Amino acid sequence: MSNDRFSRRRRRLLVGLTGAFTSPAAFAQLTNHESRITPFAPVVPGYVMRFPHDEGAHPEFRIEWWYVTGWVSEASRPLGFQITFFRARPQLKHDNPSAFAPRQIMIGHAALSDPARRQLVHAQRAARAGLGVAGADEGRARVWIDEWRLDQEGRTYRARIPTREFSIDLALDAVQPPLLQGENGFSRKGPAPESASYYYSIPHLQANGTITRSGEQLPVAGAAWLDHEWSSQYLEKDATGWDWIGINLDGGAALMAFRMRDKTGGHLWAGGTLRHPDGRVKVFSPEEVRFTPRRVWKSARTGTSYPVSFLVRAGELELAVEPLFDDQEHDARATTGTIYWEGAVRALREGEAIGRGYLELTGYWRRPEL
Repeated sequence: MSNDRFSRRRRRLLVGLTGAFTSPAAFAQLTNHESRITPFAPVVPGYVMRFPHDEGAHPEFRIEWWYVTGWVSEASRPLGFQITFFRARPQLKHDNPSAFAPRQIMIGHAALSDPARRQLVHAQRAARAGLGVAGADEGRARVWIDEWRLDQEGRTYRARIPTREFSIDLALDAVQPPLLQGENGFSRKGPAPESASYYYSIPHLQANGTITRSGEQLPVAGAAWLDHEWSSQYLEKDATGWDWIGINLDGGAALMAFRMRDKTGGHLWAGGTLRHPDGRVKVFSPEEVRFTPRRVWKSARTGTSYPVSFLVRAGELELAVEPLFDDQEHDARATTGTIYWEGAVRALREGEAIGRGYLELTGYWRRPEL
C-alpha cells in the first residue's frame, strides 16, 4: 500500500473514531444542546458582502451551503447536474476542551439527471471537518470531502465529483457579477426577522468539462447557477418546507423565486429576485410571488407526492415550470436525514421555452431539520 493511500485511510479512520457524522439522529443530538453552548452568529440586516471574501466559509453560523446546478449537453443530448456542499456547525459547550470535538461537519450531495434513461443517479458523503479529510476555507470558495471538491480560482469555479456510478469534472466561468438576494443579500425566510439568511447567486455560469457514465467520458458544455447561503435560523417553527427555483432565462436574465409552506401546505412566506439582461434588479415582496401546483408525481419508492410542475408568478412575470422528467427524487437519509425532490426543469411562457434551471422541493416527505 502506498504512503498516500495509507495516510488517507488513517485520516478517515481517525475522523470516524472521533465521532464523524454517523447518523441524522446523532447530528440532531449534537446540534441541540442547550447548556453552556457557544452561540451561533445572528443574521441581521445591513451586512455588506465583500467578494471574494464572502465566497468562502462563515464558520460562526449554524449552517451554510454552496450549491451548483446546471444544464449541459453532450452531442445535443441534455443532462442536468447538481452539486451541493453543506457545512454544519454543531452547538458545543464552552467547557469542551477536546481537539476532537465536532466543530464543523461537511456533507456533500451530487446527482445527474439523464432524460434518455429517465433516471436520476445520485451520491452523498459526510465527514467531520479536519485532518485533511474535509473542510471549507474562509476567504474564497474552497470546500471538499475526500476527492469531492469545489475550488475557486479567480472567477472560475472547478468542480470535481468522482463517484462509483458517475463523475463530474467541470470548469464554471462567471460571466455575470454576483446577484444579491433579498435586501442586499439579507434574505428573509419568514415573518420573524431572525428567520433569514445571507444569500447571493451567480447565474449564467459557463460550464465546460466532462461527465463520465458507465466508464464513458463525455465532453459537455452548458450553463450553470451557483447559490451560496449561510444562516443560523433558516426555518420558522411553523414552516414545513420550501419550493425554490433558479432559472437562467434566455437573453441573460435570471430569476430566483421561493415560497415557504406552512403546516397546511399553504403560503407562509415568499420572495424572489429578477435580474434583467441590462443589469436592472427587481426584488419581489412576499405578496408578489406565487407558486401554483399544476401536476403531482408520486414516488413509488417512498410514497411521497411532489408537485413537480408549477405556474410561478413573480410580479408581472408568469411562467410554467416543467421537469426534464418526473423521477428526480433524492434519498439523503444517510447524511441529512431527509428525502427531497431536486431536478432539472424548463421554464415556459405560452408553451415556448424561455429558460432552464432547477426546482427544489423539500418537506413533502418530512419537515427538514435546519
